[in-house]
Amino acid sequence: MEKIYGQIDLETIEKLADIINKKELSELTIASGENTITLKGKKAVPMPMPVVAAAAPAQTAAPVESALSASEASMAEEVSGKIVKSPIVGTFYSAPSPDKPPFVKTGDEVKKGDVIMIIESMKLMNEIQSEYDGVVEQILVSDGQAVEFDQPIMVIK
Repeated sequence: MEKIYGQIDLETIEKLADIINKKELSELTIASGENTITLKGKKAVPMPMPVVAAAAPAQTAAPVESALSASEASMAEEVSGKIVKSPIVGTFYSAPSPDKPPFVKTGDEVKKGDVIMIIESMKLMNEIQSEYDGVVEQILVSDGQAVEFDQPIMVIK
């Protein structure tokens, strides 16, 4: 058997990868002498469930997927205007830094191309620009909250 990474062979690495998948681990680090190997699984550490400000009454016993789709459906019925959705998975930030004012607040007028939020993803701060002209009617997530791809973030009228 060919030895790689010091004393750890390829067969051992494959067995460890199988364990990560079966146990649904997010990460496993193995050290052998001066060598260290970190294997990362497909599943990430569970993020807290996002809270939507305009959601329907809480459905505590419902599965997560049906609760999200139900709240999105009720939000679409209650909200009139253009819904700005998250273009990526990450963390929503309303301001460029904690000591700076937010890019926009409810009632602010925005133009197409104005930066309206930051979504941090993989340690990169992505400035998100408005696709619409209008007035910010509602911000649906709180600062520092985890957001999913295509999740409604704010409403512009």
